[in-house]
Amino acid sequence: MCSRYSLTSPPEAVRAYFGYRDTPNFPARYNIAPTQPVAVVARDREGERWFRLMRWGLLPAFVEDPKQFPTLINARSEEVLEKPSFRHAMRFRRCLVPADGFYEWTGPKGKRRPFFLRPRKAQLIAFAGLYERWRDGQGAEIDTVAILTCPANCTIAPLHDRMPVVLPLEHFEAWLDVKGTAADAAGSLLQPVPDDFFEAIEMHPKINDSKRDEPGIQEPLAPSLL
Repeated sequence: MCSRYSLTSPPEAVRAYFGYRDTPNFPARYNIAPTQPVAVVARDREGERWFRLMRWGLLPAFVEDPKQFPTLINARSEEVLEKPSFRHAMRFRRCLVPADGFYEWTGPKGKRRPFFLRPRKAQLIAFAGLYERWRDGQGAEIDTVAILTCPANCTIAPLHDRMPVVLPLEHFEAWLDVKGTAADAAGSLLQPVPDDFFEAIEMHPKINDSKRDEPGIQEPLAPSLL
């Protein structure tokens, strides 16, 4: 599961890590939530990487009324070649979603505890994503994206049974190259990161409010517990 994440690295650091030519200037985001614009990196027909902002919540091309369709923020990696909502994008529209950590919650309803999952070695990370361009009956277009998930590793499992797929730098090109890497082969890249990749930091409950996205919202409640 991935329903909230952060991207606080400077734009130039994101550009250098993901290797796109665009020079966007975007603010640090501490508490990114579904349906908001999110950073996405993909590859054009000439093999060049590009940066776009897309709505987090994929809308397949066949959707007629978005208000009657669920918000697809995640896609189970084991099912993307079977599900009508994702299989076309898995073949033709794979992307990367830049981040530097994500949030997960655990505990009973009403007393759920938020945790921030971040790399033990501070670094940018890339979620595997799928995107679609949806058009309404009047010709308006919107680019939308979903983040792929896989079974949780041992660090994440105490919090949730799923985690976002994090692709290492050496797999970026194969994942983005939809012509050179068939969907089945790309699917083999969708694995959990090693158990020691992330650390889990319990957060102050103020992170629960998806409308808050200011510096200081990532306030730890206690030292690393997992």
